[in-house]
Amino acid sequence: METGILDSLKALGKRPLVRLLRCCTVLCIFVILGCSKKEEAAGGAAEKSNKEESRVHHGTTGEFIIKLDAETQNVLGVQTAALQAAQMGKEIRAFGRALDPSPLASLVAEVTTAQTASAASQAELQRLKTLAAQNNASARALQAGEAAAAKDSAQADSARLRLQATWGASLADRQDLARLVQSLGRLEAVLVQLNLHPDETMKEMPAGARLMTAAAETNPLEAKFLGPAPSVDPQVQGQGLLFLLTPNPSHLAPGASVTGLIAVPGDVQSGVALPREALIRYNAGTWVYVQTSAEEFRRTEVHLETPVANGWFIREGLKPDEKVVITGAQQLLSEELKE
Repeated sequence: METGILDSLKALGKRPLVRLLRCCTVLCIFVILGCSKKEEAAGGAAEKSNKEESRVHHGTTGEFIIKLDAETQNVLGVQTAALQAAQMGKEIRAFGRALDPSPLASLVAEVTTAQTASAASQAELQRLKTLAAQNNASARALQAGEAAAAKDSAQADSARLRLQATWGASLADRQDLARLVQSLGRLEAVLVQLNLHPDETMKEMPAGARLMTAAAETNPLEAKFLGPAPSVDPQVQGQGLLFLLTPNPSHLAPGASVTGLIAVPGDVQSGVALPREALIRYNAGTWVYVQTSAEEFRRTEVHLETPVANGWFIREGLKPDEKVVITGAQQLLSEELKE
């Protein structure tokens, strides 16, 4: 009996100890699992951070280079195009405006009226001379006819001189002047006066100019040179040149400000034609992304010089056959600025 009591006491003594050991074991397991998860999360965050940091780095000259795999490029819609070699002759930049054709139309109408009247009076004079030779017209009537013919002829000459003085001989002597005035009135064509800087002069007259407006800065319009302007702009005080833009696809209206690029003799410059779609504006500068490898793109600053069709002519900083991003450049910049 004493042995059974002792065994019972021993069993009672062991049960609290076993429970304690079990609790300690469970607690240790939770602690170990918690630490493991923290280390795993910390390791994942570090790996993610390292991966993000590896996307952007600086080149040897300090330029920004972003690295994106093919999958990420597809997600961002990145597309590239090879730059085409281009050449550009020397040009002088001039400023001016589209001219109002109303005064020209009035003078042309006046000249036409005066010339018609002069032709009629000359015909009447010839008729009177014929009648006078047949003794069918008095000397007084003949003198009156001569006076009327002389007056009408003088008025026609005066009107034509005013036309030449106001608009220049290049316009006044045109055979299609009346038809041109009609097209100017319908804005199918437009006259433009460009004024050079007072320090510049044209030794040789140009064949034409490329005209730009604020709304179409990167799409210059080819205009034909008419001749020197007969008057000087009172504000610019530089040599004036008249150009005719026909047709007038941009519907340039009288009074609109125009910038002109006038071709002049000089050395031809070599460069590339940069598509307008490749340009991005950032930090008060203009940039493009150049693809340097299958997964790397270099952000490069460019200085816009001369506009060409659908883009700009660039002399420095870019080379022919280099690939630039034409779709997705803004997305690349956003990825870069995430760093």
